[in-house]
Amino acid sequence: MKIATYNLNGIRSAINKDWLSWIKKTDFDVICVQELKAQPDQLDLIEYGCGNPDFDKEGRVIRADFGDISVFSIYFPSGTTGDIRQSVKYVFLDFILDYLKEIKKKRKKLIVCGDYNIANNAIDIHDPIGNKNSSGFLIEERTWLDKFWETGFIDSLRHFNKEPHQYTWRSFRANARANNKGWRIDYIAITKNLVAQLKSAVIMPEALHSDHCPMVIELDLG
Repeated sequence: MKIATYNLNGIRSAINKDWLSWIKKTDFDVICVQELKAQPDQLDLIEYGCGNPDFDKEGRVIRADFGDISVFSIYFPSGTTGDIRQSVKYVFLDFILDYLKEIKKKRKKLIVCGDYNIANNAIDIHDPIGNKNSSGFLIEERTWLDKFWETGFIDSLRHFNKEPHQYTWRSFRANARANNKGWRIDYIAITKNLVAQLKSAVIMPEALHSDHCPMVIELDLG
């Protein structure tokens, strides 16, 4: 089973960059997309939500069950536009952690894909010193992500790849992609009970439909 996550930064823009043809060439079984920037009357969308109207109206959480495995696509809030949205981000972080804990009581095998909008460690960002006070790399956010792993999740990429400069987002500005100056803020987290079945986890920097790169994991469910 191959599962991908991809923040498209606008699905209509991605389609104009031949995203649909790219999808047809892949062999993903599931693809989780975020930041579609489209309304239901512009595209066929399904929103399962998380039971919180403040977040559901922003279309942040979708879940699909495949047998005993639950796959989530989550678009975590960004706090880059100011203190108000940063406060919303902290509320969301607290809520989603409790939400996933509740889900785990009934659904033991979870895969949480998405744009978390947090770079976890210094090796996950090209300029950790210069960005120490930037939303997405604040100590409070990074501490939350550490706490998230401690609840029983594994960072699938880091299970295989401990190297720096593994980025999933690069600005469109200043030739950042060509210079590999970016942040790793997109993750596929899996519960520890799936680790034995995890065969690979990679970032796909060659995909050029967004300022994000897709990430893919492969599970052996045979």
